[in-house]
Amino acid sequence: MSKSDVFETDFLSLIFNAIPMANIADNAATAPLTNLYLSLHTADPGEAGTQATSETTYTGYARLAIARTGGGWVVSGNTVALAANADFGEWTAGVGTLTHFGIGTAASGAGKLLFSGTITPNIVLGAGVIPRISTAPLITED
Repeated sequence: MSKSDVFETDFLSLIFNAIPMANIADNAATAPLTNLYLSLHTADPGEAGTQATSETTYTGYARLAIARTGGGWVVSGNTVALAANADFGEWTAGVGTLTHFGIGTAASGAGKLLFSGTITPNIVLGAGVIPRISTAPLITED
């Protein structure tokens, strides 16, 4: 079963831009999220995972807060992209290869993972590496 094109856009606009869906959902909770948090992972966190599942632990890393607005995320039809490149902290120690990104609700800890996907090409950590997630579409609903 698929979703209509209009609903895909409305759903993504609600999650990423805090735009209500008339007569279905709004963003008027007592304390609605103002940011979503972008994370990096060394393996697929999977559908049962949290933001902390397989999350990288390199020295210099922290999740990035991305505003739930058009200035943070660009929703276009059934896709979502970052409005600007997301540069993480520079690698200073640790090992690994970054294979996946996550989008969740918490700045740290085992927050709710909303979406995850593959980083292509993978990012190999090493001296001077500043991991970057570009503005290419990250999420596609269909």
